[in-house]
Order: sequence, then structure tokens, then C-alpha cells
Amino acid sequence: MKMWIYIVRRILLLVPVIIGVMTITFMLTSALPTQYRLISAFGESKYGYTPQVDCSRLGLNQTGQCPNPTYYRDIHILGLDQPIPVQWAKYVYNSLTLNWSYTSGQGPAAGIVGHSSIPVTEAFSWYLPYTLELAALSLLIILALAIPIGNYSAVYRNRPIDQGARVLSFSGFALPGFILAFLLLLGATMLAGGFTPQCNNLSTPYFQFYGSWPVQACFPNQVIPSWIGHNYQTSPTGFPTIDALIHGQYWLAGDTLFRMLLPAFVIAYGSIAGILRYVRNSMLEVLNLDFVRTARAKGAPESTVIRRHAGRNSLNVTITVLGLVFAGFIGGFPVIELVFGLKGVGLMLAYSVQPPYDYGIIFGSTLLFTIIVVTANIIVDILYAYLDPRVRLG
Repeated sequence: MKMWIYIVRRILLLVPVIIGVMTITFMLTSALPTQYRLISAFGESKYGYTPQVDCSRLGLNQTGQCPNPTYYRDIHILGLDQPIPVQWAKYVYNSLTLNWSYTSGQGPAAGIVGHSSIPVTEAFSWYLPYTLELAALSLLIILALAIPIGNYSAVYRNRPIDQGARVLSFSGFALPGFILAFLLLLGATMLAGGFTPQCNNLSTPYFQFYGSWPVQACFPNQVIPSWIGHNYQTSPTGFPTIDALIHGQYWLAGDTLFRMLLPAFVIAYGSIAGILRYVRNSMLEVLNLDFVRTARAKGAPESTVIRRHAGRNSLNVTITVLGLVFAGFIGGFPVIELVFGLKGVGLMLAYSVQPPYDYGIIFGSTLLFTIIVVTANIIVDILYAYLDPRVRLG
């Protein structure tokens, strides 16, 4: 089977997964009172009542009168007066067209999103680049540490490096990420003698390990450059580190990466523990295969045998597990971003699940993380098929 046919097949097979997640979120949304569904779809500011008033049952507002006529019109627009299958079809259509409702404009999430109702997709566009950069850095740390340590652990089995790898693996499983995050943040604060000053001396580079971006005082004359827009959304790419490099603000790019080092390490630490064991076991299995013995019998150097013959073949299992690990550490982003004060989608989700709940962000984040995980699995499947062409024949 050709590679492009295999890719198309994998994409088509993942469509039911996305539809399934949309169906689950629709069922959860349907359990909410009508008032919450209207606020989530159109925004809190459109209605004169608060979420504590059950207008879906009483049909009354706070003064005991009928609500604004737009209340019933919006019920019809959402299809809430239609049968369940029709409501489900409209929900799936809105999800596929990125019409993910509005933020409530209230509660803790409003502190970073804003106190007025805005489209959820617009709020995600502000902070998703921060989360993606953090995910990419975490993935690089995993690949840079787990694969070499796992391979060396297999090659030097039962030696000190193997024993050290076991300690690293067991500690990664046993130590919760949020505890490690607090310990690292506390240790960094003590070593720095407290939090870094707020750019009192602009002649020296500014680096801080907490928060997403420097304060306004960090810029010359306290004027934020024009390429940094609302809520520190950057242009032209939207990724702060890349945009800082494009505009020649190397100190700002370094500051952004420095802030992500600790949280990226915390996210990667637990994943390294799992992948390291898979890499080690896979490498041990490959080293005992016939083609490796043949290469050694022909007189090939041990480094060549490990790097060219055993190394690539041992990556098959590792690549497969990497997709599952990616899905796992994406789920830890809300806690880690909350601990380190990183303004990403994870922080938005962490605030939105605190009363009063922001249902638009909650359900929008569910769909967003589903798309990210599904995309990661497609990439993993393609890499696996590239490394082992036999997969394409199945």
C-alpha cells in the first residue's frame, strides 16, 4: 500500500473518534438547564438574568416577568425546541465549523479572558500558542532524555547507568507532577533570593521563571512594541518565541524559553519514566535478534551495531507509546500552567472549572484537546509506518 493511501485511511478512521467525543460533550451539555446553554452559546451579557435564576423552568426573570423575547428566539436558533437528533446534528455542525460558543465573562476565567463575552475560539487563539510551545519543548526534553538513557540502560544492563535509570523511572511514576512543580518553584525562588525584580535595570537581560511574559516595565520607555497586541498576542505567527526572534528581540525570546524550562521539565519528567522503560525493553529485545548477531559476527563495530541496526528497529515500540504519552501529558497542562502562572489554554481550563463555571471554555477545551491528541496520533501512525513499512500492508 502506498504511503498516501495509508495516511488517508488513518485520517478517515479517526473521524468517528472526533464525532464520538462531540457526542459525549453534547450529552453533557444537554444535562445543563436551558439558561446555561443559552449563556454558553450567546454570552452572559445578552441576558438580563443571572445563572442563579432558573428561567428554563419558570419562564420568568428576576422581577417575575417574562424574559426578553430574544430568549425564546435564541432557543429556536440553538434548536432546543427540536428533537434530540436535530439538536445533536446542530451541535456537531457548530463544532466542526469552530462555532464553540462564548465565554461567560464571569468567574475566575474572566481574569485572563476578559469580563465581556467573547467567542471561545477567539480566546483560544490568544493563548493556544503558549500551550503549543510548552508542549513542543516538553516533547523535545522527552526525546532528548528518554531515548538515549533507555538505550544506554539496555546496552549496559545491570550496570550503574542501568540502576540510575531505574531510580529515575520509579521516581517519575511515584512523584506527582504538581508536587514536583511546587518543589522546583520553591527551590528556584530560594536560589534566586526571591522572585526576579520587575526589570529595574533594563541594561541587563531579564529572565524570570514564573509567568508567561514580562511586565510593561521590561520594555524601553515602558512602551509595548506594536507587534505585541491584545493580551500579549504576537504577530505575525502568534508564537511568542518565534515572533520575538523575527523582530530581533532575542532577550525576549530567551526570557520566554527560560520561563517554560521548569514547567516543561515537570511535564516531561513523568513521561520520561514510562518511555524509558519501553525503550530499554525494546532495545534488549532487538539486541537478541539474529540480524544483530549477524552484524557482530561480520565484525561491525559495536557502535555501528547499536546505532544503525538495533537503534532504529527499537524505535517502533517507542513511537507507538509516544502517542499515548502525548495524550497523557496534555491532560496535565491545566495544573502545571496554574502552578507556574503560564497563560495558556490549560490555565483557562483550570479557572473555568471553578464556580461560577464557564461552560463555553470547558466544552471548547474538550474539543480542542481532542483535536490535538488525534492529530498527534496521526503523526505517530505516519512515523511508525515510515519506520516499519510492514504496517502499511496490514
